[in-house]
Amino acid sequence: MAGSAVQVQLEATVAGDPPLPVYSLALGNPRASAGLGIFGGVHGLERIGTQVVLAWLHTLVTRLHWDQALHRLLEDVRLVFMPIVNPGGMLRHTRANPNGVDLMRNAPVDAVDPVPLLVGGQRISAGLPWYRGPRGMPMEAESAALCAVAERELQGRAFSLALDCHSGFGMADRLWFPYAHRRSPIPQLAQLHALHAIFHESNHHHPYVFEPQSHQYLTHGDLWDHLCLRALDRPGTVFLPLTLEMGSWLWVKKNPRQLFSRRGIFNPLIAHRQQRVLRRHLPLLEFALRAAASWQHWLPQGEQCEDHHRMALDRWYRRAP
Repeated sequence: MAGSAVQVQLEATVAGDPPLPVYSLALGNPRASAGLGIFGGVHGLERIGTQVVLAWLHTLVTRLHWDQALHRLLEDVRLVFMPIVNPGGMLRHTRANPNGVDLMRNAPVDAVDPVPLLVGGQRISAGLPWYRGPRGMPMEAESAALCAVAERELQGRAFSLALDCHSGFGMADRLWFPYAHRRSPIPQLAQLHALHAIFHESNHHHPYVFEPQSHQYLTHGDLWDHLCLRALDRPGTVFLPLTLEMGSWLWVKKNPRQLFSRRGIFNPLIAHRQQRVLRRHLPLLEFALRAAASWQHWLPQGEQCEDHHRMALDRWYRRAP
């Protein structure tokens, strides 16, 4: 079907030596009522996130010539990929971009509640980690490119999901949802709880901890918080961003020598463990595609929203994190 053609677009050229492009790739019907965005490589050290995105993209593209069920899904979903949001950081083996800016601290959002020192974002120096960038300046080209793709390809649709792939926190794989700048619930809490419910029902043995990011720590400048706040200006649409935070401490526990490598703290270095990680998250990505395509059959309406909102408060906000 014509709607399944692969479309590649240059979103930005990142300053540096050499200048590097930031690409997005899209599949599916441009006029679909639903969208799904898959992002990776926001932090240059977290290569496994990009590898997960590319592995699933490769799977989909190789299925296009024979999988008619996939073609039918792509009639209902606009699917967009940004595998390497921060190519300069990945080239230089740094978390930040070539300007020293942590892209996930770069949005114009200041935390309402207290954030941890430095980790929550700082403007002291680009020589220190978690640098937000100069006050009052536009977002970095990479951050602006991610936001432009999300707003163009996702937020204008009746329903959209985003999944941003990271690594480096804890021994469990986590699915975080906003907010990162405050502890109070996101307005789309009922819809997120309904998404969690169908995921848990259809994947009883999944490995993920599904929770607000605020249960772990708060930050300034989170890009997904920024996009969520902007989405509030689009009534009649639902935008649900998730962050997949792969628990890289487990890889270090199994291979303590990885502690002596910057890359090893955030990525599995042994080949069979890397392959296991790439396989591990395929069911999540396939679920996200099918949930987006079928959003009208599970998204709560009316009194259902009230029920899901109440259950979400009980699950995530009326107990100690």
